[in-house]
Amino acid sequence: MPRPEKLAVVEEIREKLAASDATVLTEYRGLSVRALAELRGALRSAGTEYKVFKNTLARRAVESAGLDDLTTLFEGPVAIAFVHGDAVLAAKALRDFGRTNPALVMKGGLLGTRVMTARDLEVLADVPPRDVLLARLAGGFQAPLTKAAGLFQAFTRNFAYALAALIDQRGGVAESPTEAAAPEAEVAEAEVAEASAAEDAPAPQGSESE
Repeated sequence: MPRPEKLAVVEEIREKLAASDATVLTEYRGLSVRALAELRGALRSAGTEYKVFKNTLARRAVESAGLDDLTTLFEGPVAIAFVHGDAVLAAKALRDFGRTNPALVMKGGLLGTRVMTARDLEVLADVPPRDVLLARLAGGFQAPLTKAAGLFQAFTRNFAYALAALIDQRGGVAESPTEAAAPEAEVAEAEVAEASAAEDAPAPQGSESE
């Protein structure tokens, strides 16, 4: 029978996985305590929490969450980056830190419910951040402010799906920022068009009193 403290750790990992917009598994063998502190600081500014758990407990957590594809990644000293917000910023922070600290290796992870390979994470790090894509969308659409607001909301809501679609579409090859925004823009435009049609429809007329 597992001890209560171990069960609590497994549940903590499961909860963090469920609450995160993305998750990145990294190997940190050879990093000094100081380097790990610097990495945590860089990730904190990207809305990311960086934690170390025992591999046996982490495996149990991902298995119970139905994420069996991640279990093989828990070999060696592994730390988990739990991303809250823009996954691109976290991937960039990890990649940039790894360039000056080769001991840090991105092994794989999750984007929403999509399992990511190490190559996928490299592609993700090359995508422009969300605010840059929003700014480019703002400059590319000539629409009333109310419709533009709906477009931006749809873009934010479907951002993780657009990033996953980008990686699937290009098979691990980075594309230009305009192409990266295209799948999301199509989804957003469809939602805005539906909202616009509903707003423009004439209101039903009631019967006149005599």
